[in-house]
Amino acid sequence: MKKSFIKVFVFVFFALAFGLTAGAQTIYVKVRPVVPTAVVVRPAQPSPHHVWVAEEWTPRGNGYVYAGGYWAAPPHEGWIWVPGHWKRHHEYGEYWVAGHWRRA
Repeated sequence: MKKSFIKVFVFVFFALAFGLTAGAQTIYVKVRPVVPTAVVVRPAQPSPHHVWVAEEWTPRGNGYVYAGGYWAAPPHEGWIWVPGHWKRHHEYGEYWVAGHWRRA
C-alpha cells in the first residue's frame, strides 16, 4: 500500500512539474513563420455543439510549427473559442498567443 502511494505521488509531482514548465516557454521571432499553402479540408462537424478550432502555431524547439485545425466541444456550456494571434513585444519581436476557451 505504501509503495503504491509513493509511486502515485511521484507520478503526480512530475506530471504537474512538467505541465507547469512546458507551457511557460515563450519563443520570440523577428519574422513570423510562413503559413503553409496546403488547402485545409474540414471534416464534417461531429455535432451542433462542436466549434472549429482553426489552425494554430505550436512552439517546438526554438520556433513554431503549424498545427492543423480540429473540431472541439466547449468545456462548459456557453463558452466560446478565442482564436490565437501574434502579439508584438516591444523589445524581443513577436510571439504567438495560443487560442483558448472563455466564458461568453
